[in-house]
Amino acid sequence: MKKTIGKQFIALFIGAALFSCKEQPKKTDEPTTNETVEEVSKDQFGGLALYTVRNEMGEDAKKTLKAVADAGYKNIEAAGYEDGKFYGMSPEDFKAYLTEISLTPVSTHQGSVTMENAEQMMADVKAAGFEYFVIPVPPMGTFTFDPETRTMGMTSTPKELSDVVNELGQKANAAGLQLLYHNHDFEFMEDENGVVPIDYLLENSDPKYVNFQMDLYWVTKAGADPLAYFEKYPGRFKIWHVKDMDDQGRFAPVGQGGIDFKRILDQKEKSGMEYYMVEQDMTFDGLEPLEAIKISHEGIKEIGFE
Repeated sequence: MKKTIGKQFIALFIGAALFSCKEQPKKTDEPTTNETVEEVSKDQFGGLALYTVRNEMGEDAKKTLKAVADAGYKNIEAAGYEDGKFYGMSPEDFKAYLTEISLTPVSTHQGSVTMENAEQMMADVKAAGFEYFVIPVPPMGTFTFDPETRTMGMTSTPKELSDVVNELGQKANAAGLQLLYHNHDFEFMEDENGVVPIDYLLENSDPKYVNFQMDLYWVTKAGADPLAYFEKYPGRFKIWHVKDMDDQGRFAPVGQGGIDFKRILDQKEKSGMEYYMVEQDMTFDGLEPLEAIKISHEGIKEIGFE
């Protein structure tokens, strides 16, 4: 199963310690540490998928995370787990640094998960403070991406994918996590047997073990209507990826494209959305990712996201 896409897509296989210090005396007119953190936190809202700033995270993770917090974000979704570490930090150190700068770990894309490494990976995800374990693409080598033809797809059948996701969902539940499957556009396309993979996954999974992260850009790209899915499968879409689409079909900062987010946001409760993550896979026309996330943060504020 393959679907041609006109713009570049980079597959999502991305496969500091907080030092204790003695409390120093403070002048009576200076804010306490708790007051300082509270001052920072009250202006933070919304989430950011760190895949947006993956290059910057690779260069200096701590500096980039601080920039994300300074841009106004409260929650983050990781996409940088390798060798038991998140962006080169142990799960515990990663969690501690996020706490230091008032960011909350909510979800993480774990594209390298297998049946063999799942339990250890999930233990690391739990130790880092995440709530959601997200499968970003069909796992274990079944996702396909051709950089020359710009096509995505999968070699597994919907049933084979569903069986894997269901088993991983039970493992996640046992680890105290919630498992989500993240869509692109090809899951909304009928296969050669007339089966729509996303529908098969929804209809053949127990919401106790498996739910979904709806990427609003890719749903739109596929020509599907998010609201129709909220109506048919209420409560199943726990996190949204919020990213816009420009008039050329490219990724765009939120509010700078044509997706009617207000219409979708009105059905937030029906969808089951608990969190949303701003994401922009690529930036264009000289716009840098760290600038794009600022524009998107203003965009979600204007639309009414909280």
